[in-house]
Amino acid sequence: MSLRLGDIAPDFQADTTEGPISFHEWIGDSWAILFSHPKDFTPVCTTELGEVARLKPEFDKRNVKVIGLSVDPVDSHRKWVGDIEETQHQKVGYPIIADSERKVADLYGMIHPAHDEVYTVRTVFIIDPQKRVRLTLTYPQTAGRNFDEILRVIDSMQLTDRHKVATPVNWRQGEDVIIVPAVSDEDAKQLFPKGWKTLKPYLRVTPSPDA
Repeated sequence: MSLRLGDIAPDFQADTTEGPISFHEWIGDSWAILFSHPKDFTPVCTTELGEVARLKPEFDKRNVKVIGLSVDPVDSHRKWVGDIEETQHQKVGYPIIADSERKVADLYGMIHPAHDEVYTVRTVFIIDPQKRVRLTLTYPQTAGRNFDEILRVIDSMQLTDRHKVATPVNWRQGEDVIIVPAVSDEDAKQLFPKGWKTLKPYLRVTPSPDA
């Protein structure tokens, strides 16, 4: 199955390290990150899950729930969590889905047979409170993900959901943003009282409304 931006994220029931869940119910009115890793007790994944644990307070501040997944069973996940906490010095305070029958992996297209016929690739889905897919990322098994970038994109999406702006290249929270072309200069006077700089008629830069 190929999920596109704007699609409703498929619902499912699964066992996790924190007990059984129904995915949409678990998300509730929060944002969510569903991220897969190829296999338990592997080196790159160990560093990734430790980093997500370290960043969990930042996700919490943004009303974002995080949940991991691999094709290994719950007992394996729980044993591996001990290794993660020992080596990465972070408590894993989020659930990890057991998907030994690959039901969730198939729903979300996490198995790429030309890359690996058995294990999931490093996939990330960001899902909004309306259960719509807002971002997808797919990494090869050998490359660890940059979760600071995932936080950055969440900041961008949450800001641009609230205001008629877009964020420029390498944007960080608090920096200047771009007024979307659909907003006229007349309307922009009301929406952006701090004013803006016109570099081109289609490129108007304004201080972040949330700054």
